[in-house]
Amino acid sequence: MRLSTRNQLKGTITEVNLGSVMAIVKVRLDGGDQIVTSSLTKDAAVELGLAAGQPATVFIKSTDVMIGVE
Repeated sequence: MRLSTRNQLKGTITEVNLGSVMAIVKVRLDGGDQIVTSSLTKDAAVELGLAAGQPATVFIKSTDVMIGVE
Protein backbone atom coordinates (compact mmCIF):
# COMPACT_ATOMS: atom_id res chain seq x y z
CA MET A 1 0.00 0.00 0.00
CA ARG A 2 1.32 3.44 -0.91
CA LEU A 3 -0.08 6.59 0.70
CA SER A 4 0.62 10.28 0.33
CA THR A 5 0.46 10.77 4.10
CA ARG A 6 3.94 11.77 5.26
CA ASN A 7 3.42 11.37 9.00
CA GLN A 8 3.54 7.60 9.52
CA LEU A 9 4.34 6.38 13.02
CA LYS A 10 4.88 2.68 13.76
CA GLY A 11 3.85 1.12 17.03
CA THR A 12 1.82 -1.53 18.81
CA ILE A 13 -1.86 -1.38 19.71
CA THR A 14 -2.20 -1.37 23.50
CA GLU A 15 -5.94 -0.95 23.88
CA VAL A 16 -9.14 -1.18 21.82
CA ASN A 17 -12.37 0.06 23.41
CA LEU A 18 -15.47 -0.64 21.32
CA GLY A 19 -18.49 1.54 22.02
CA SER A 20 -21.90 1.23 20.43
CA VAL A 21 -20.91 3.41 17.45
CA MET A 22 -17.30 4.56 17.92
CA ALA A 23 -14.05 2.89 18.97
CA ILE A 24 -11.04 4.32 20.81
CA VAL A 25 -7.70 2.74 19.89
CA LYS A 26 -4.41 3.45 21.67
CA VAL A 27 -1.06 2.80 19.98
CA ARG A 28 2.29 2.87 21.82
CA LEU A 29 4.88 4.25 19.42
CA ASP A 30 8.05 2.25 18.80
CA GLY A 31 11.11 3.36 20.73
CA GLY A 32 9.40 5.05 23.64
CA ASP A 33 6.46 5.47 25.95
CA GLN A 34 4.41 7.82 23.77
CA ILE A 35 0.84 6.76 23.08
CA VAL A 36 -1.33 8.05 20.25
CA THR A 37 -5.10 7.77 20.69
CA SER A 38 -7.42 7.48 17.70
CA SER A 39 -11.20 7.67 17.45
CA LEU A 40 -12.74 5.73 14.59
CA THR A 41 -16.00 4.02 13.84
CA LYS A 42 -16.68 0.72 15.55
CA ASP A 43 -17.33 -0.83 12.13
CA ALA A 44 -13.85 0.21 10.91
CA ALA A 45 -12.14 -1.19 14.02
CA VAL A 46 -13.98 -4.50 13.70
CA GLU A 47 -13.39 -4.69 9.93
CA LEU A 48 -9.65 -4.11 10.44
CA GLY A 49 -9.57 -6.70 13.23
CA LEU A 50 -7.79 -4.32 15.60
CA ALA A 51 -6.59 -5.98 18.80
CA ALA A 52 -4.15 -5.27 21.64
CA GLY A 53 -0.63 -6.52 20.89
CA GLN A 54 -1.03 -6.07 17.14
CA PRO A 55 1.57 -3.98 15.26
CA ALA A 56 0.04 -0.95 13.55
CA THR A 57 0.97 2.24 11.75
CA VAL A 58 -0.60 5.55 12.77
CA PHE A 59 -1.18 7.91 9.84
CA ILE A 60 -1.57 11.59 10.70
CA LYS A 61 -2.89 13.99 8.07
CA SER A 62 -3.83 17.45 9.28
CA THR A 63 -3.82 21.02 8.13
CA ASP A 64 -3.24 22.24 11.71
CA VAL A 65 -0.14 21.43 13.74
CA MET A 66 0.13 22.91 17.22
CA ILE A 67 3.18 23.18 19.48
CA GLY A 68 3.13 23.79 23.23
CA VAL A 69 5.95 24.68 25.58
CA GLU A 70 6.27 25.22 29.33
